[in-house]
Amino acid sequence: MMGQMSTIVMGFADTLMVGHYGTNELAAAGFVNNILGLFIIGGMGFSYGLTPVVGALKGEGRVHAIAAKLKNGLFTCSAVGLLLMFLAGLLMVSLPWLGQPQELLPLMRPYLLTMLLSLLPLMMFNAYKQFSDGIQDTSMPMWIILVANIFNVFGNWLLIFGHFGFPEMGLLGAGLATLLSRLLQLLLMAGTFHLTGRYDLYRKDFYKGGITWADQRELHHLGWPVALQLGMEAASFSFSAIYVGWLGARALAAHQIMIIIGQLFFMLYYGMSAAVAVRVSHYRGAGEVAQTRQVATAGLHLCWFIALCLSIPLLLMRSKVGLLFSNNTDVVALVAMIAVPFLFYQVGDALQCTYANALRGMARVKAMVWIAFLAYIVISLPLGYLFGFVCGWGLVGIWMAFPFGLTTAGLLYYREFIAPLNLPEGRLQV
Repeated sequence: MMGQMSTIVMGFADTLMVGHYGTNELAAAGFVNNILGLFIIGGMGFSYGLTPVVGALKGEGRVHAIAAKLKNGLFTCSAVGLLLMFLAGLLMVSLPWLGQPQELLPLMRPYLLTMLLSLLPLMMFNAYKQFSDGIQDTSMPMWIILVANIFNVFGNWLLIFGHFGFPEMGLLGAGLATLLSRLLQLLLMAGTFHLTGRYDLYRKDFYKGGITWADQRELHHLGWPVALQLGMEAASFSFSAIYVGWLGARALAAHQIMIIIGQLFFMLYYGMSAAVAVRVSHYRGAGEVAQTRQVATAGLHLCWFIALCLSIPLLLMRSKVGLLFSNNTDVVALVAMIAVPFLFYQVGDALQCTYANALRGMARVKAMVWIAFLAYIVISLPLGYLFGFVCGWGLVGIWMAFPFGLTTAGLLYYREFIAPLNLPEGRLQV
């Protein structure tokens, strides 16, 4: 959970510190981070395909086959990272045609460029992290991400505001600090694997193993459905930022504040759910498939408990939480308004996180694509436009669409997960 949450803390720190630098900078960061979040979360989803492969091999006791999967995972994640950089470059060229406030474009372009360059090291780090999670060594990536986040916060302080003789760079400074932080976490994780004794058991096999078509096909087969599922979920939020941009810079700033809070909630659920995926894949490799139902149910209960613990303070403090990010009273008031629909969808978000990861651990990922398309593209995005503009509810209306999409996805993921477990004993299909 700490590792997953720390993954998004860089964006949280950028939003928090940029928000106190200027409202336009906050709005520009909000738009870029929302759209780039689609690529980052989709890429992270692709890397998740490595976890059940590693977990199943460990459950089978085939530890010497694991390192070759990591080598192939690094290759595929690097290739996907380059693809994401290309797509983000197309986005940068397309900014003038997306209907955003013209005064924000000069702020968006350089920030987007620095964030674009950070995608490749982020994807390579993800490969190492998913390998480490798959062998159930979740602490090392967590510590490395925490170190990188501390570095990012300090870099923001130096480069956004211009302390200790550094130039005052504003939003661009936040982007540079994030880029350097992601390079640092890759170097620390790669150095730990290749230069220390922690992974001796796997390092020798890593150098002996080769990049094979069979391994590449397996990782693409598992990775792309998860990437598309998470990408479409992120798209329901990211593309909604285009809607919000039509309402002006203040609405976009409020939207970004609540998005970054939502990402913290989501990453806590996803951290717990990632543990579900690891344990499910382990049981799958050991042939104890029936145990997966108990693991998933326990994970869901824990995610709902986390949701309750987080939602109560936010409900009570919703009129004040915007002040953490901005001194603009209009922005703070908008944040308080959209906190209500945000809280509505936490039950559905925890549900879909748990069973999406349970399906990932079972390697049953194909159905996740059509479920995500139905829930997030067919249901959530059109409802956001309907509630926001046709019904005239504005920013609150756009946010009212999210509970429908997330809950629909959660129920359908649960149905897909439980179906093979209800077959007669001996006929389990995984």
